[in-house]
Amino acid sequence: MRVDVIEAGFPAASDGDFQSVQAVARAIKDSTVCGLARAVEKDIERAAEAIKPAARGRIHTFIATSPIHMQHKLR
Repeated sequence: MRVDVIEAGFPAASDGDFQSVQAVARAIKDSTVCGLARAVEKDIERAAEAIKPAARGRIHTFIATSPIHMQHKLR
């Protein structure tokens, strides 16, 4: 497809998502393969493991910022 970055999935969501991201990381050589992760250590570690086979890998991290999340989860 000749794209710069492919966000292949959310490896921490399930074993199936992990395996899918890992399969994309193994197959793609001309694009950066990215795994999505919450800003939580275990998610980041899971994403890192999934993209390890990639020629070029990246982790996109996110954090919820809705008013409810800000008040109750993030305090």
